[in-house]
Amino acid sequence: MSIRERLSGNEAVAYAMKQINPGVMGAYPITPSTEIPQYFSAYVDNGEVDTEFIAVESEHSAMSTCIGAEAAGCRAISATSSCGLIYMAEMLYVAASDRLPITLAVSCRALSGPININNDHSDAMAVRDSGWLMLFAETNQEAYDNYLQAMRIGEAVSLPIMICQDGFITSHAIENIELEETEAVRKFVGEYKPAHFLLNKDEPMAVGPYSTPVYYMETKRQQAQAMLDAKKVIKDVADEFAAWTGRQYGLIETCEMDDAETAIIIIGSSAGTARETIKQLRAQGKKVGMIKIRSFRPFPAEEIAEALKNVKAFAAMDKDDSFNAHCGPIFAETCAGLYANGISGPKGISYIYGLGGRDVRVESIRHVFADLEKIAQTGEAGETYRYLDVRE
Repeated sequence: MSIRERLSGNEAVAYAMKQINPGVMGAYPITPSTEIPQYFSAYVDNGEVDTEFIAVESEHSAMSTCIGAEAAGCRAISATSSCGLIYMAEMLYVAASDRLPITLAVSCRALSGPININNDHSDAMAVRDSGWLMLFAETNQEAYDNYLQAMRIGEAVSLPIMICQDGFITSHAIENIELEETEAVRKFVGEYKPAHFLLNKDEPMAVGPYSTPVYYMETKRQQAQAMLDAKKVIKDVADEFAAWTGRQYGLIETCEMDDAETAIIIIGSSAGTARETIKQLRAQGKKVGMIKIRSFRPFPAEEIAEALKNVKAFAAMDKDDSFNAHCGPIFAETCAGLYANGISGPKGISYIYGLGGRDVRVESIRHVFADLEKIAQTGEAGETYRYLDVRE
């Protein structure tokens, strides 16, 4: 039976960690994720978990600690944000290539410079090609639920996984939430007893040797296959989670897409603002809709293409910029997905918004839908690379 509570997103994630009781946490504080290891260290100190908590001197060391722990065959976790995630970057690639299912909680925050501690997705998107699975949450509830599902997903395909939420917007805001009973959580997540792990004394092997061209590409092909396999695993775990809790998730979530003529594609907490905007515009007879991406890695190209096939115009909403003089990452991946799936009808534009914590309001999303309505009517996209709510 679910337990009604009021928690911040950070506290919800830390509570999920406590319920799972992992083997090792390597941690170094950085705003706005600091509360996660702070709460969890209290659980360790109070004897509520058996986790070995290792306070290190940097985020690079925190991920190195997790790599060593997973290589030894135990569950390892960490949490970080912003520049801390970038400081981990070298070891993120090592974790993925060594196929170590580490679980990393990321409270997303803008990257320097200039220095900014508020939310956008520039940190997570900067490491989107490091080989990690990536799930994004709109609400505190989704952050908690994603974390409960994360280890099942990562361990099934032997890939590390990031559980991302919006810094301060969900990480620090308190919301009503439904928690599951700890005994049921541990039954759902299961014990971690890998049949093979890198430092198994009974299966000696060389770890981290130089990989020549004869072997390197095959290693990467295996990583790519694991990412492909993860799509089905995410769906299967979500279905099992829904049967248990009644809360259903997938690779994407759609809102009013059945007859939508224009649509936005978005990630994270801004989906709530978009949902309210759609409600208001629908009341005015506007056929508008939304696709919320939950799984950015693996990218749900087929699912997005299917959702957009009858749409006249769409906007990909990126809370960061690739600085490629062309578009943000969601737009680039969406267009590639449409092309690969033979969908050529919708006109698309790329909107960069919310950088450094810039507010996104109902009025902001209304502006996007107004632009899309004009594109749908004229068939002309015009400038496809746009910034939203910026003083030009």
